[in-house]
Amino acid sequence: MKPLFEYLRHFAKVSPDKPAIIFYGTVITYKELDDLSDRFAAFLLKEGIRKGDKVALFMQNCPQYLICSFGIQKIGAIVGPCSPMFKEWELEYEVNDLGAKVIVALDHLYPVVEKIRSNTSLTHVVVTNYLDFLPDQPKPTFPEQLVEKKPISETHDLMDILAMEHGVLPYVDIEVEEDVCLIVYTSGSTGMPKGAMLTYRNAQFKTDCVTRTYGYTADDIHLCVMPVFHIAGLLFSANAPIYSGGTIVLLTRYTPEAVMEAIERYKVTTAYTVVPMNVEIMNHPRSKEIDFSSLKLNPCTSFGIPLTKEISDAWRQLTKASLFEISYGLSETHTGDSLMPPDQIKFGSHGKPTFDTEIRIVSLDDPTIVLQPGEAGEITVRSPGVFKGYLNKPEATQAALRDGWLHTGDIGMLDEEGYLYFMGRKKEMIKCSGYSVFPEEVEQMLIRHPAVSAAAVIGVPDPVRGESVKAFIVLNEGYEGTLTEEEIIRWSKEKMANYKYPRYVEFRKTLPATGTGKLLRRVLADEEKQKRELEGNRR
Repeated sequence: MKPLFEYLRHFAKVSPDKPAIIFYGTVITYKELDDLSDRFAAFLLKEGIRKGDKVALFMQNCPQYLICSFGIQKIGAIVGPCSPMFKEWELEYEVNDLGAKVIVALDHLYPVVEKIRSNTSLTHVVVTNYLDFLPDQPKPTFPEQLVEKKPISETHDLMDILAMEHGVLPYVDIEVEEDVCLIVYTSGSTGMPKGAMLTYRNAQFKTDCVTRTYGYTADDIHLCVMPVFHIAGLLFSANAPIYSGGTIVLLTRYTPEAVMEAIERYKVTTAYTVVPMNVEIMNHPRSKEIDFSSLKLNPCTSFGIPLTKEISDAWRQLTKASLFEISYGLSETHTGDSLMPPDQIKFGSHGKPTFDTEIRIVSLDDPTIVLQPGEAGEITVRSPGVFKGYLNKPEATQAALRDGWLHTGDIGMLDEEGYLYFMGRKKEMIKCSGYSVFPEEVEQMLIRHPAVSAAAVIGVPDPVRGESVKAFIVLNEGYEGTLTEEEIIRWSKEKMANYKYPRYVEFRKTLPATGTGKLLRRVLADEEKQKRELEGNRR
């Protein structure tokens, strides 16, 4: 067992000229990636960064992210990913909670760093520009507005750092089982976000599980369009390719045109996506002109639109590739606790527990009671992927980790064949007339209405039932103004149990989501609460 950066070093020796990253046509070989990350590691050491220190990364997908990430871990320091969508207060909170000494940021994001810099313990700010690694004529077309590169006072330019000569890095004694390599912040469904401390072992274990499950080899070419600052994008689209010696085709962000061109141009064999991407590509007027013949596997996640057999079949008809729900997992487990067997796909489920992983469902009322297949309760996980704890939050760690099991706060069930079904967050469960209503179940039913593009469900107070279901609906293009909220309610009443169908419907243009597309029901719940309080005050 060894850290992931040792696999980079291995392939840099055995296949030095093999492309590790292709960034809009710029090729970075394994030898170059290893050398560049060594140079960044040497810079950190020169500036006094040592094992256990935290370095924040404030970037969208780009080679610089991976170069810096590997360099940080090579000296035993800790990577702290920060969403490039953060505003000042969000970045300030996370940098301070981390206690980060260094931050690496794309220069167009530097104004956010500048505003919070004096309120943090940052000693060094490193800046970089997309142009540093973009070719003169990016292929596919680069989707972001490019900013002219200009010197920024009191910062280090990453390209100056990477141009410096370095000697052999000093040996760093890394305890793979114990030492933290990555701190990923949870979405903060309650309270402020918490930093989940993941060890080198957590990262290596989950990467190995993914690679073995999907049979990745050095011949694979992986599309990386999901954000690598997010744990799923990092695991499936960046760590697994480097671990297996493959090639990463790295895109800064998704557009259907860019994804289609990248697959065709670079002969992509596997792509990790979210379902709306696949649907948009299938509906694109040029999709039938694209050569998708290289694509074999397309694991995905159901954000916004649930994956159905019909969508998967339509994708296979277009591309000949297998489209399936890849996994269930959390930041606290380096994700991927269950993985879908590619030869035993079961739609509606999130696959089976992966290697050396136990998943059991326990009673919501008494967590000592383990439930039988088909019974819904809290998902608990025990595996080598389970995190070390929350940074500086021993009470939250103690509440989550009990007797070796991670209590996820998620509701789900296992079927007779061992497939896991995720049904929503425990705190988002709705109690109607004593019955438990799981938001995801109702949402998946609503999405079957031909007019419904996306749906989100919350509970609202009801004097008789305790709570009733309210649905927020986004309509498909062309359906706006053609049907009413009452028609959706009547349709739902015919399709769902009496306690389950929505009593209230509100049409929306969009639904609140994280930067990675994860639905934020709590935002809708907060808005609904404020709205009802205002109405109460008026009365």
